[in-house]
Amino acid sequence: MWRVPELPGKGAATGSQNTRKRKVSLRRVLRRVILLGFDSGAVVGSYLVTVMLVFSPDLAQQFQTAPLIAAFAGITAFTFYASGLYNFSWRFFSFGHAIHVVAVSLFAHGVAWAFALSLLGKAPGLGFIAAALLQLLLATAFMLSARSLRRSLRQWVRPGRAVGALMAGPASEGQAIALLVGSPQWAMSVLELIKAEDSPSFEVAGLLLPSLSDPIDRVGKARVLGSHDMLVDVVNGLALQGRRPTILIASADGIHLSQREMARLSHRAKELGLEVSKIRECWSQILLNSNSSRTQDVDLRSLLGRTEYKTNGAIVAGQVEGNCVLTTGAGGTIGSELCWQLASFKPSRLVLVDHCEYNLYKIELALREQYPGLDICAEICNIRDAGEVRRVFDAHRPSIVYHAAALKHVPIVETNPCGGVHTNILGTKIVADAMCEFGTRAMVQVSTDKAVNPVGMMGATKRVGELYCQALDMCGVDDPNAPRFMTVRFGNVLGSSGSILPLFQRQLEQGKPLTVTHPEIERYFMTVREAVQLILQSSSSALETDSERGTIFVLDMGNPVRIIDLAYRLIAAYGLEPEVDVPIKIVGLRPGEKLFEELFDTCEEKLESRLEGILEARSQPIPLPFIKKSIEQLERAVRAGDHDEAVRVTHHLARLPNSGVQFNLPPPHTNRGKILSIDTVS
Repeated sequence: MWRVPELPGKGAATGSQNTRKRKVSLRRVLRRVILLGFDSGAVVGSYLVTVMLVFSPDLAQQFQTAPLIAAFAGITAFTFYASGLYNFSWRFFSFGHAIHVVAVSLFAHGVAWAFALSLLGKAPGLGFIAAALLQLLLATAFMLSARSLRRSLRQWVRPGRAVGALMAGPASEGQAIALLVGSPQWAMSVLELIKAEDSPSFEVAGLLLPSLSDPIDRVGKARVLGSHDMLVDVVNGLALQGRRPTILIASADGIHLSQREMARLSHRAKELGLEVSKIRECWSQILLNSNSSRTQDVDLRSLLGRTEYKTNGAIVAGQVEGNCVLTTGAGGTIGSELCWQLASFKPSRLVLVDHCEYNLYKIELALREQYPGLDICAEICNIRDAGEVRRVFDAHRPSIVYHAAALKHVPIVETNPCGGVHTNILGTKIVADAMCEFGTRAMVQVSTDKAVNPVGMMGATKRVGELYCQALDMCGVDDPNAPRFMTVRFGNVLGSSGSILPLFQRQLEQGKPLTVTHPEIERYFMTVREAVQLILQSSSSALETDSERGTIFVLDMGNPVRIIDLAYRLIAAYGLEPEVDVPIKIVGLRPGEKLFEELFDTCEEKLESRLEGILEARSQPIPLPFIKKSIEQLERAVRAGDHDEAVRVTHHLARLPNSGVQFNLPPPHTNRGKILSIDTVS
């Protein structure tokens, strides 16, 4: 019997990860010991200096005994550590930290001096109080100075410190010049974010305030050039200085600038040829481009930990231009971005399919405004309804189908297994079968890393959808004209509906703790743009080169990111301190949720593709007759509302490629033309 071989080096990789975690932990302990030693040295040094300066030689000698000095240092050190003084990095020392240091130092020294006086049997007279105050001032001054110096070094001695000279001269090559419009507090936050970048993509020419009622000349290094209604004069003045801005970045909080004022500002900026971007929050990863009214991603390098994937537009245009293209789930996060990018490649018709009227209305309206000459058809259709799907396919006869409709929320699908099966498996089968019936050239299915070795129903249903499309694709292995069924698999999409970033944002705005399911949980992340570029690039390349069938395309997303680290970064970007201003609450793993996600199944072969940044997963497919028979069982379970049976069959199918079962596949030519006609197990 065929067995799945163990992946080489897996144990070594795990050992390496454990070693890395140990190193990180050791480094943290060493750092705290060094900082504690520094503060203890400052305490002991100031204590000895104070005793020699204030007390007589005889009395000073009594206070300079080794046991007393050790007790004094031990009491203060224990108080410093127990108060959490070393949970904060000196690189981000702030006024709030300074207050914390002063308060802890005052308490620690008060306790230490009280202990010293009681040990020596001395009454707390005026001289002793003066000595205690002097020693407290000296020690606290040393501690604050060291932390402030470390913060200053981080601020100026770093690769991107030149950003501090925002008005020093002309922008560097490749850098745009930006004009900020918003309140001083908002502008300061934006400037801090710019300074945090090693290689900022733009420089700030100045700031326009909502009104001139605030008599300030500068915010940070940026000059206040006037109010927002002086935009034309300011831009013309900067142009005479050789620093004409090309970007206008405005605060879209709806408080300092009304919607009417923002509309007038955008109109004037457009007349001046400025690109307008609106930042809803100072930390936001989303820019709303006013010219296209669509959501775009800000630079997310700090969150992704890698460079963004870029697509080759020529390959995509060769497959899309002049063809009728259909997208299911067109109103969702992935589906709407797919429609935006597809529209730019000039298809003969773009068919938008979604069962939510409002989402469909929004994407259709926005696309028609941006692409008035494009033939756009909006179809309200539920992919669970085979009759409706066939009607849409019959009316439009699409050449390529991008299947993005799915139920994706892990806990919801876990508690509604029949619903997950109905949409993610039966719905996928309905779309794929309609594609075969009406002569569609290719179908591209959007999948997820949760389909790899799934533990929950959401991942398992997506895995079965992958296997069904793979089986259909393999049926045309000997026929170059047979339709293609491709699957694209990727990780978590930053900023998508229901994802972690909008949740964190809402919790931060409401003043609640940020909820993380587990301190070690980690995920692969990508932007919406990356996800869609992966779908278009990999599928178009496969069609152009007639790549090997049964392949699943996977984006190389670098290393996974711990969710708790993501929470820390967002809290810091808000100008707050993690675990001080905003606590992190560990709530436990949800049903069907894994601690670590994977990109490749144990039964899959990981291969490099022709495209840089894209990998391929290949495995032995399940025969189409077998999987169709199993899906018929699932259909009966869904009709009967039998959740237990739906869970059992789904997980059995999802685990089948890893079970060691050897399928005897018939010769390829026996499958030709029989994609829809095979109904019995061979």
